[in-house]
Parts: sequence; structure tokens; C-alpha cells
Amino acid sequence: MPDRPFTGIANRTLQGSKPDFPLPVQAPDGAPNVLLVLIDDAGFGNPSTFGGPIATPTLKKLAQEGLKYNQFHVTALCSPSRAALLSGRNHHAVGFGSIAELSGGWPGYNATWPKSAASMAEILRNNGYNTAAFGKWHLTPSDAQGPAGPFRRWPSGIGFDYYWGFLPGDSSQYDTVLVENNTVLGPSEDENFYFPDAMADKAIEWVRGQKSQSPNKPFFIYFATGSSHAPHHVSTEWADKYKDKFDGGWDALRKQTFERQKQLGVIPANAELTPRADAFPAWDSLSADEKKLYARQMEVYAGYQENADYNVGRLVQEIEDIGIANNTVIFYIFGDNGSSMEGTLTGSFNELTMQNGILADVRGQLRNESEHACHAGGRGFESHQRRH
Repeated sequence: MPDRPFTGIANRTLQGSKPDFPLPVQAPDGAPNVLLVLIDDAGFGNPSTFGGPIATPTLKKLAQEGLKYNQFHVTALCSPSRAALLSGRNHHAVGFGSIAELSGGWPGYNATWPKSAASMAEILRNNGYNTAAFGKWHLTPSDAQGPAGPFRRWPSGIGFDYYWGFLPGDSSQYDTVLVENNTVLGPSEDENFYFPDAMADKAIEWVRGQKSQSPNKPFFIYFATGSSHAPHHVSTEWADKYKDKFDGGWDALRKQTFERQKQLGVIPANAELTPRADAFPAWDSLSADEKKLYARQMEVYAGYQENADYNVGRLVQEIEDIGIANNTVIFYIFGDNGSSMEGTLTGSFNELTMQNGILADVRGQLRNESEHACHAGGRGFESHQRRH
């Protein structure tokens, strides 16, 4: 972008001279604030707003006040969906044909965002917006996440004035390796730290600061939760809201969800339920231990997802409380891809065992929770399980 020419008058002395003070780019009068929310690893049939079993009051409220789409398409992977969303281009065009961890030396797969492709954040910043990203990033390869960068591959390198969150594809929600702007902070020393709550706190704090100093300057916030990607970390209080609600199993659940979606008009009234996926045996064929384990895993997953919606709601409520809701556009995307098919059917309370092909048996999983007195969504487990 060429430098702005001087339009004043510069004589030999101040007499007759006229200063010209460069002003920052101003957004058009009345330009709206933009909040872009992205939930992770959430299936189309998860949220109650779309007929699912998981309570999502914030999503429901926004759908009732705005528009609800059932033909929104994403890729099957985290990084590609995020790259396409933030660039407005096919994900290969910005180097993310696969996830950032699998970057290679091939066009479309190098996980290097080209300078020729401006992100949504960069375009808005160049047009007078303040920009911020909170939460999961997953657009920086593993070898570029250290304290020396390169920061061109971090959020600040593609248009965000402020960033707070974690760079990899997943993270503990209790001992998160935090990054703020271009600084690796590491895990919080607060023993009560919980990333989803802290993420909402940070976003609310940022909005208050922006509007207290420049109330007429619009903002763009990218709010990408770690939920509901593994590890499924959430307190017993949230998980137990769904206690016994999945005891009927996945066969009954998918039929119930399907019928609710018809009633809501999310799917056509004459739609036919597809056969159960081969990865899942008939629920009635499972042992009592298997049913107990899988139902509890789903309770944790559901509580984790409802908690994410709750924290989105806290940010939305702040926008309403400070009187800017009528000039704020909110996009709430419930899933960068579908529910995770990783973790094997049995799942794992230790993500590293799953990644290294060490499969846990059902009794061992149940024993982990009962003997260690630590529920499946607690700090003691890096849980990674397949969800239905």
C-alpha cells in the first residue's frame, strides 16, 4: 500500500504553513461490530437448536432473533475449515489442504498463509476495525509455535491486533499452554483455572476496553472454543446435568434426534434415517459395562458442549449490556466439522495412548474413573473418545 501523500503546506517558516496530520483509517459511519463464533468438533445433531439432546440456549436465542441455516458446509478437518472461513477461499489456496501439524513442502499443503491472500481480519483492520481472536487457533505448524515464532504464521501475522488462546489443535482445558499476542505465557498458576471461562473473561475484558476508549470504532472478534474437541474437560456439575439421559443408547438417541429435526423443519418431513454406521454395534448387543462407559462419556461430552454455549452467552450478554447489540452482527457456527471419529469406540482417558495405538478396555476405563475418584472430564484425564 503506497504512503499517503502530504496535503498540507510546508513553507520555510510556520508563517503560511499548514500542517497535515495523518489520521488512521476510519470505518464507515455505522459500520457494525462483528462476532464470529466457532465451536469445535460438534455434530449437526448435537445442539437442541437443531433437534439434538444438548441444551444450547444461546444458539437458540440467536436463531430465534435471526436466521438459522441447515445448508452450511465445512471440511472434515479443523485447520482447513478455519482457513477457508477466515480467508473466504478454498482452504488449499491458503496452504491448508490438511491440518497444520501435517504441513509439507507441497502447494496447498504447506500450512503457510500466503501474503497474496488477505484474511477477513486483515481486510477489516485495514478498513478501520479493531480485531481480536480468542481460543483455539490451529493455523500454525508445530515447529512454528515456539517463543521465537515466526510470528508471520501466528494470528498477528494475518490481521489480528490481539490474540489470547492456544496455538495447537487441542489442549488441556485446565493446564492450557497460553499464548497472548506473540508471547508464550505457559499454563496458568491459578489452580482453579478453566480455559472456557477464562476465554470468555478475556473477550469481555477486551470489548469493554475497546468501547470505553473508542465507542464508535467497530470491532471484529473471532471466538473459537476448544470445546468440544478432545480432551473433553468439564466439571462434574456440568456433566451431571445429563446424568442417565443417554442410558437408552445411541440407537434410540439417533431416532429421537431425527424426529425432532423433522419437527423443527431442519430436515425434510419425508427424509429417511440412514443406517447406523458400521463403527457402532447395536446398542442392545453391548455389555452392561460398555453401556455404562459410553453413556458416561456422552454425559461428559454434552456437559462440555453446553458449557461452551454458556460462555458464548456470557459474551453475547456483555454486548447487550453495553448497548451495542443492535449494531453487532453475530455468526454462530456450531462445528468446524462433525463430531470426532477418533479415540476408538471405547475411547481413552489418556489421549497419548490413543495416539500411539494402545487401546484401553472397557473395564479399565471404568476402573480409571471409580478407583481414582476423578470423573471423566476432570484434570486427571486427557480424555479422547469417539462420539455418537
